[in-house]
Amino acid sequence: MRWCPSPLLHLVRCMLLRSCARKGRIRLPLCLKERWAYTKVLSRSLYFSSLTDSDVVFDSVFEPVFWSVDYVTRWFGLVFVCLVVILTSTVVIIAYAVLLPMVLRTYSAGWIVWHICYGHWNLVMIAFHYYKATKTSPGHPPTVKSDIPFVSVCKKCIMPKPARTHHCGICNRCILKMDHHCPWLNNCVGHFNHRYFFSFCLFMTLGCVYTSISGRNLFLDAYNTLETKFQTPAPSYSFLDKLFNKSIIFVWVLTSTVAVSLGALTCWHAVLISRGETSIEKHINGKETERHAQHGQIYRNPFNYGKLNNWKIFLGVERKRHWVTRVLLPSEHRPYSDGLTWDIYPGKKDVILV
Repeated sequence: MRWCPSPLLHLVRCMLLRSCARKGRIRLPLCLKERWAYTKVLSRSLYFSSLTDSDVVFDSVFEPVFWSVDYVTRWFGLVFVCLVVILTSTVVIIAYAVLLPMVLRTYSAGWIVWHICYGHWNLVMIAFHYYKATKTSPGHPPTVKSDIPFVSVCKKCIMPKPARTHHCGICNRCILKMDHHCPWLNNCVGHFNHRYFFSFCLFMTLGCVYTSISGRNLFLDAYNTLETKFQTPAPSYSFLDKLFNKSIIFVWVLTSTVAVSLGALTCWHAVLISRGETSIEKHINGKETERHAQHGQIYRNPFNYGKLNNWKIFLGVERKRHWVTRVLLPSEHRPYSDGLTWDIYPGKKDVILV
């Protein structure tokens, strides 16, 4: 029998383990330890809570791309505004210099009165609402301490955000009831200029449709004239005749294209207004609907008061005459609420007063 006391065996075992640990241990410099710790903190920040999802990871990875797009859009906003003014002014100049003399020569008195009255009314509504949409501030939450209720804290501004408020990366500010940033306005579409933006889109679409329908026969005549010139020998045209035909074609093609594209955008915003939501809230409400459906619940938009009432709130219609004075005529009336609190219309009753 061999004699091997257990205390001695335990001592030998501990010495062997300690020596192995010393050999396998790598001592890093302090600067490398700090950087490694910082890297671990950054990696863990991507999944620091249960609220983190694929959208957060996507935003973090593509943040440089978003920043570049915001930077370019911010500086090209003035270019887009100038483009809108130049194209609209060109159409108006052609209408006065080319179309109006022909209308006065060939149309009857009734049609002349109709075209002059409707055309000028539509032009005034377009110019007024575009100017107000670009120059009116969409509204911003207060930057000082206040008692206004808020629903979250902006990660960019580090300031409280009231309901329906979102941060605009291009303006680099939080916007009240933000819909989107429009480069054609060089401004955000928010609480105080949303009506101006939609009215501009609506009346610009109506103006383009009116011009396209009214000038269809003129366009066909001008196009056939130029087409005949290239196919068969045709009588010589003066410079003014060529300019007239090309101007007609330019106006018709431009207004028809804008009528289709801007008309689709206007219809989309009309649907959103009928639902009492903005473009951003459309995505948020869709996600909330799916999340509630998973738990067997039904999500309802708290700012939806019914289609007609949503339009009354959006347009600021309080009395029946306001459909004319505030909708069909230029009006600078302010919208309901201050954009900070939304206890505007808790009931479902009609807001029109008799």
